[in-house]
Amino acid sequence: MVNAQVLQVTEADARLLVDSRCELGEGILWCDRRNVLYWTDILAARLWRYDPASGHSQYWQLHEPLGCLALANDGRLLLGLANGLHAADPEAQLQDRELSLQLLAHVEADNPNTRINDGRADRHGNFVFGTKSDHADGRRGGSFYQWSVGKGLRRLPLPHVAIPNAICFSPDGERIYFCDSPQANIITGRYDPQSALVEELQAFASLSEPGIEPDGAVVDVQGRVWNAQWGAGRVACYSADGRIEQLVHIPTQHASCCVLAPGALYISSARVGLDAAALSAQPDAGGIFVWEHPQLKASVDRVELP
Repeated sequence: MVNAQVLQVTEADARLLVDSRCELGEGILWCDRRNVLYWTDILAARLWRYDPASGHSQYWQLHEPLGCLALANDGRLLLGLANGLHAADPEAQLQDRELSLQLLAHVEADNPNTRINDGRADRHGNFVFGTKSDHADGRRGGSFYQWSVGKGLRRLPLPHVAIPNAICFSPDGERIYFCDSPQANIITGRYDPQSALVEELQAFASLSEPGIEPDGAVVDVQGRVWNAQWGAGRVACYSADGRIEQLVHIPTQHASCCVLAPGALYISSARVGLDAAALSAQPDAGGIFVWEHPQLKASVDRVELP
């Protein structure tokens, strides 16, 4: 692990794109087939969609919190609601306020103290995600899972966590990155999608500033890890050996997730935890931000659905 302080870090500012004012914006995705963004407001139980070409945004109301989502191979979405994975086709329901859902798998449905949180498609058509612990004492009651059409739901052999985040994969799909946000360390390990094994865990990057935690992350085609950092109002881009190369700032405290598109980095944010004074000083909190740079490239991964 390389401590995240290096010389000649490039810095930039992102601009507000969508004034969505999400309580807890998360899980942002870029769909390269339709050139639209999707994301969730977890606490409001909403799936959002934004079309940059038209400037139009909309959301669908869901029956329980939506922790994460992934693009599917057939144009649908996989949705990780509180206690289950579902398939949905929002593009076929653009005129509706609520989504029709197809249940794929129950997840810890008998445990009232956990819910699905962060998740991402791996490079092999599977979905990897974690469950968040809602125990009042803050215990690490969450777990990491892989779901696939062929193998169903399998728990990954990783330690229990309080708040799973930063799940993403190297370009070749052979390494996984993840974190337990309160621990402020991003971890990496060897990942075998066929056997659902993660081995040879090691620290990748450490966030040493008090009150700052790693949140959602994505890996670009060069193998760099882009990590949204809660409490810092920024996305940090790490080289493959854990050194910070780039910082992209947003004008609000809680950056929550990020995704890359051709020539753009999109960042979600949150209003939760900000008092009236902070919200007055950060009026764009809960919005979606964009930083445009011509050299940004992304690989879009999809989950195979039945």
